[in-house]
Amino acid sequence: MFGFLKKKDEAAAPPPASDTPADVAGDEALAPAKISWTERLKAGLAKTRTQLGGQLNSLFRRARIDDELLEELESTLLMADCGVDATQWLLDQLKDRVKRHRLETPAQLQQALTELLETLLAPLEQPLDLGGHSPFIMMIAGVNGAGKTTSIGKLAHKFHDDGHSVLFAAGDTFRAAAREQLMEWGRRNDVTVIAQESGDPAAVVFDAVGAARARGTRIVLADTAGRLPTQLHLMEEIAKVRRVIQKAEPTGPHEVLLVLDANVGQNAIQQVKAFDKAIGVTGLIVTKLDGTAKGGVLAAIARQCPKPVRYIGVGEAIEDLQPFRVREFVAALFEPAARA
Repeated sequence: MFGFLKKKDEAAAPPPASDTPADVAGDEALAPAKISWTERLKAGLAKTRTQLGGQLNSLFRRARIDDELLEELESTLLMADCGVDATQWLLDQLKDRVKRHRLETPAQLQQALTELLETLLAPLEQPLDLGGHSPFIMMIAGVNGAGKTTSIGKLAHKFHDDGHSVLFAAGDTFRAAAREQLMEWGRRNDVTVIAQESGDPAAVVFDAVGAARARGTRIVLADTAGRLPTQLHLMEEIAKVRRVIQKAEPTGPHEVLLVLDANVGQNAIQQVKAFDKAIGVTGLIVTKLDGTAKGGVLAAIARQCPKPVRYIGVGEAIEDLQPFRVREFVAALFEPAARA
C-alpha cells in the first residue's frame, strides 16, 4: 500500500472506485511489455504515418522531382501540423540539396527529407538528467486533459525501475478526482502521496519537499491543476507554486515539465510559450501521439519554441511513455506499422 501523510483537514484515501478514470492504466498495463519499444512506437505513430509518411511515400514513388511534387509535399507537411516555419525550412533545404547534390529521383529526395527531419528535431533530444540534487524536484504543468497525472504515474514507475525513491505532491487541489487519481497511482507504485482535500497548492508542494528531505526521498513529482494560458489568475497561481518551491529548496525546481496533448496541434506552440513565460519550462512530455495524425507538431516546436522533449507517449500502457529519440521517431514515420 502507498504511504499517505495525513493533515488535520485531510480525509482518508477512498478505495479505488469501479469507474477509476480511464487514463489510470489497469493492472495489465503494469505487466512487462510484450513487444519492443520500436514496435510500440511504429504502432503508436500509425495515424501520423498514414497522414504524413503514407502521402510522402506516395509522392516519392513518382518518376521525377518537379514543381508539382514539391507543392504537394508542402501541403502534406502542413496537413501534418509541421507548421509554416518548419515546412518552409524543410522545403528550402530540400531545394538547395536538389540543386547542390543534383538529386534526380524522388527516392533521393525522400532520403534527404529523412536526414533533414532528423537534423531539425535533433536539438529536442535531450534526456532528463537527474543530476546531483536530492531531493530532485520536478514540477508538472499543462492544460486540462493533457495527461499530467497519468504521466506522473508512469514516470514514477520508470524511476522505481531505475532504483529511485519517489514522492508525490498532490498540487491539484481543485479537482477531487485528480487527488484520487494520484492516490491510485501512488498505490500502484508504492509511492507516498502528500495531499489535502482543499487548500493552497503551493503549501502542499512545500510540505512535500520537506517530507522528501526528511525521508531521504530521491525524487519529488509535483502535480498541478490544469489551466489554460488565457486564465491569467491561474497562471499567476502556478508561478506562485514555483516561487514557493524555491523557498523550500533554493536550487529547485530542478525540472519544470510541460505536458502537451499532441492532438492540439499548433496550439501547442502557444501553450509552450505561455507556460514558459510563467514558470520557465525546462522540458516537454508529448502525450497521445497515437491518437493524432498530426505528430508533425514536433517539427513546429523545434522551429518556433525549441524545448527538450524528455518523453513521448504513444499509448495507454505504462511502457508507452519513453524518452524521445529522434532517429527512432523519424524512422517510425516511414516504416510499416507492426502487425498485431
